[in-house]
Amino acid sequence: MDLYIYYRVREEAAAELLPRVTALQQSLAQECGIVTGLKRRPETRDGRQTWMEIYQSVPAGFEAKLEQAMSHHGLSDLIDGGRHTEHFVDLPTCA
Repeated sequence: MDLYIYYRVREEAAAELLPRVTALQQSLAQECGIVTGLKRRPETRDGRQTWMEIYQSVPAGFEAKLEQAMSHHGLSDLIDGGRHTEHFVDLPTCA
């Protein structure tokens, strides 16, 4: 299962948030053996950017580890509003 988590960031907080998210993702990638990604929408609306964290092929119990890592890296202080998580699974393809 893959996780896609999006949220809003105030423009003035973006420079401080980026190294925290990068550190969080690096630690989770190393600990869980997963691939991570970070994206943002190209436009800014009302002084806010929309960011998306990507976690591919996460193991069972990953979301609890993610919550602990978020707290450890202090992400909540810099995010404007809530984080929205979407779960996706791969579809089998015919060869």
